[in-house]
Amino acid sequence: MSSLLYRLGRAVVRARTWVLVGWLALLAVLGGGAFFLQQGMETSLEIPGAESQEALDHLNNVFPQMTGSRAQLVFTVPEGEQVDSPQVRAAFEGLIDRVSAWDGVQAVMSPLDELVGNQVSEDRSTGLINMQFDFPPLDVPDQVKNDLLSEANALEQQLGAGASVHVGGDIFANNMPALGATEAVGVVVALLVLLLLLRSLIAAVMPLVTALVGVGVSMTIVLLTTAFTEVSSAAPMLGVMLGLAVGIDYSLFIVSRHREQLAAGVGVTESIARSVATAGSAVIFAGVTVIIALLALAVPGITFLTTMGVLAGVAIAIGVAVALTMIPALLSFAGERLRPVKVRRRRAAKPRRERRSFALTWVRAVTKAPLVTIVVVVAGLGVCALPMAHLKLSVPDAGAQAVGTPARDTYDHIAEKFGPGFNSPLMITTDIIGSKDPLGVVNGIADEIRAMPGVAAVPMATPNPTIDTGIIQVVPTTGGESEETADLVHRLRAMSPHFAEKYGSGIAVTGVTAIGIDLSEKLFDALLPFAVIVVGLTLVLLAMVFRSVWVPVKAALGYLLSVGATFGAVAFVFNQGHLAGPLNVAHVGGVISFMPILLMAILFGLAMDYEVFLVSRMREEYTHHGDAKRAIEAGFTNVAPVVVAAAVIMISVFAAFVPHGDSNIKPIAFGLAVGVFVDAFLVRMTLVPAVMALLGDKAWWLPRWLARRLPALDVEGEALQHELRLADWPGNDEVVSARDLSIHDDRGDQVLGGVRINLRPGGVLAVEGDDADTSALLHALGGRVRTVRGDLRVTGLLLPQRARAVRSRTALVQCRTSAEPAAEVRQAVAEGVRLVLLDEADAIADTDQRRQLAALLPGTSTSDGSPVSFVVTYQNPSLVSDLLPEHRVDVLRLSARPGALAGRLQEV
Repeated sequence: MSSLLYRLGRAVVRARTWVLVGWLALLAVLGGGAFFLQQGMETSLEIPGAESQEALDHLNNVFPQMTGSRAQLVFTVPEGEQVDSPQVRAAFEGLIDRVSAWDGVQAVMSPLDELVGNQVSEDRSTGLINMQFDFPPLDVPDQVKNDLLSEANALEQQLGAGASVHVGGDIFANNMPALGATEAVGVVVALLVLLLLLRSLIAAVMPLVTALVGVGVSMTIVLLTTAFTEVSSAAPMLGVMLGLAVGIDYSLFIVSRHREQLAAGVGVTESIARSVATAGSAVIFAGVTVIIALLALAVPGITFLTTMGVLAGVAIAIGVAVALTMIPALLSFAGERLRPVKVRRRRAAKPRRERRSFALTWVRAVTKAPLVTIVVVVAGLGVCALPMAHLKLSVPDAGAQAVGTPARDTYDHIAEKFGPGFNSPLMITTDIIGSKDPLGVVNGIADEIRAMPGVAAVPMATPNPTIDTGIIQVVPTTGGESEETADLVHRLRAMSPHFAEKYGSGIAVTGVTAIGIDLSEKLFDALLPFAVIVVGLTLVLLAMVFRSVWVPVKAALGYLLSVGATFGAVAFVFNQGHLAGPLNVAHVGGVISFMPILLMAILFGLAMDYEVFLVSRMREEYTHHGDAKRAIEAGFTNVAPVVVAAAVIMISVFAAFVPHGDSNIKPIAFGLAVGVFVDAFLVRMTLVPAVMALLGDKAWWLPRWLARRLPALDVEGEALQHELRLADWPGNDEVVSARDLSIHDDRGDQVLGGVRINLRPGGVLAVEGDDADTSALLHALGGRVRTVRGDLRVTGLLLPQRARAVRSRTALVQCRTSAEPAAEVRQAVAEGVRLVLLDEADAIADTDQRRQLAALLPGTSTSDGSPVSFVVTYQNPSLVSDLLPEHRVDVLRLSARPGALAGRLQEV
């Protein structure tokens, strides 16, 4: 991958203008399409398969007047008056008559209507008017909302001094999240951090510009998606938050690597290509982990959450694409202006250790007594995770809105005058189509429910107009977020068999409150399988990257510690109410039910970012000299400043959404800010070095059986560095060039070592030795074995990183099993193969086949005139004397002792 990204970096430099124009054109086209086609956001909580959802869908078919959006108007009369006073009644009934005539209004229920009850407070001073609209909650025209507010103000004036009127409900509760000034603070902090790290205004602005372009593209895609499917109103804000954070960080990694290389004297174009290849590889890996985790949000099977995860994953993918293309283009335009001349001179004057003394001091402090560090960090995070036991999930209602908004004021007034349960009614449906006494059935069920503990009132019990479904409204004694209300829902559902036996019809519990309870429980049940998927993914991906068992185990455990501490912090603030005032938390209670699973997905990807960027440098150092302690210190001090800057940027962007954020986004933003702080500074930069120091060389242990089965991922760009180091080697057009080549089996044991080969076009190399050794060498030359070390170039391509391409340019003929090896050679030459590998040529017994092969090597050419080279292996030289005349071949003799090389390439 690093080689491909290296070529991408160079291609972007050549087409830098077109790259920038392409991104801006894409933004313009998508923006125009979003402007004309977007349909607005929905906050729909559909739960496929849940009882509450199925009952609501049925209710929508048989009694649509009870679905749609709802508004509530609560009024309190002046002292001395009552709701049923003639002048009061005339006032609110006039309002009901006027509103009932509006388009889109299905029903307006008077608090004194005989069909409903409990709509007047016990002291007769307050009345509750319920209004049903056929608009979806987020599609209610603003004119309707404004007219309702005007009617409420007029009613308050009409009732006289001392009266209060509030209007709220669904149509006011579902406000679209909006960006504010506080979010800009996060961007400003990010700019300051970039300036301090990069010491260049041009370099600091680049990540911000690219992040904003990426956010713009992803947001237009979100808006366009609304034309085809329902999108949660939280999706845009989530996309902006993630897009800014990862967009800045991913670009920062590439820009900082470019600046380092410029300071070392690398040319601009070469530095850009290397930065994209090395830092870009890690960016792709980090982005893919975030995307996979976000796509795993489909595990609970909830449509709106799956859509949110997919759109957030699109935002991450765009951030990666922008970092890999737009950043190199901008770097190319900046050219030599980004070369830190002063930094280079200071590096020449001062040792590297002095420049990074704080990072070195820190890593030495946490690794001096690694066991103590581990115990302190784990114990501290364990204490922080204790409030997690009180984490309560719910679907926030109007009570989570800011104080002073119509929905919140109405909510508070209803709770004060009627009780909290009147803000969270339950809807019971029962099938009465076969009943001889439908009204008696509905009333009988209602009477039994009315007598149940936890039921405050049953305001309505009636059949629908077609008398096939009974509707019973149940008001709990507690609010929708309380455990008592959830318990009441379960007890009601447990009564269904009883009602079916007694009345011939069971019941189903639905309504917004019941759907919210079902959603929270389903998401809570999905946490464990989701965690298993995410942690399992951590183990597999990091094992492939670092070729280690303990590194991924340590990373996964560290991630779980970060998640536990983060959930504890969220519960501490949003469930227990600590620091609610300074953080502008309007409502203490349950947090949005999809917060834990969404936070786990995002934090997983961000944690893997820091793990890869930090530990990959340690591994790179370790492979150079094999000193574990030195590798930890060198790797940490080299990458710590960039990781610190990236973490501070992430924290500032997320934290900016907390003070005035949407009630659904606020706990997510707070959790992400805390999670990044804990994971970056306490886990990755404190716990990780301590664990690595405690493990020492064992940190890089991988069982041989696992090494054979795990593919290798090169996120550090080692393959590219190998290619760049050997870019001018061997300096001629040799078909096969090998220097200090060693071949290992799948257990890591060396089979051959110290091999040197120089095979020119049209030449023949005869390899004599044991069948196992010669076959191993032949398979290595053909790109069929990846366990090779040293320098090896075949047909102009380096191995093992270009093994796939080498396999397409070479042909391997197994002479012992082939019936017509000469025909196979001719077929390969006809296909343009320039190197033919003949294994066990002394096994050919057919005289005609031997004669045909002898005529083919050497001297064979492809159709375009390119000479074909041959490598032939054998064990008995007397059996190949007619195939390999001594004056026409080079001979490489391998000793009979396995694993050792006795001969060398020699001209005979």
